[in-house]
Amino acid sequence: PCDANSIQVCYEWAVTTFNKGITITASKSPLPVLTTLDQTRQALQDGGVVLHDTEGKKKVVFAVIGDMTLIPVFDAALHLENEGIGVKIVSVINPRRLYRPDDVSWDTCTNEDSHFLDDEGFENLFGGDALIGVTGGASGMLEPIMLRSNLKRDLFAWKRGETTAS
Repeated sequence: PCDANSIQVCYEWAVTTFNKGITITASKSPLPVLTTLDQTRQALQDGGVVLHDTEGKKKVVFAVIGDMTLIPVFDAALHLENEGIGVKIVSVINPRRLYRPDDVSWDTCTNEDSHFLDDEGFENLFGGDALIGVTGGASGMLEPIMLRSNLKRDLFAWKRGETTAS
């Protein structure tokens, strides 16, 4: 989640569902609220929400998990935009929704859950010229995005001994 609204919606979802899980990543520091409750509910359903989108001669897409990680991403966006490069920042709320249906064994579960973002929806969120996945946690959370993306891509993730802030 990227802010207090996201945390609230994800917690609400977590306590009203069963046999499913979601990682709730949050900072103990107060950070700006970037989404509405409705935007976060939609992001929980579809996998993510676009927080920032500008045009330029090329487009760099940031797929971000967590709230503290957004601070350096928004800073990087300013630098890229000053160079004439467009930037899209997507807060990834529910990575599972970003897999393709054939990537997971959803149909073998007692409570089947077959809602995955289609190719058009994925392109709307993550389409561009380059993709950078950013997380303050384990890089595996970005797996569905890296798996589906056909863009040049790279990943910045937590390393043992570091904190998200570093």
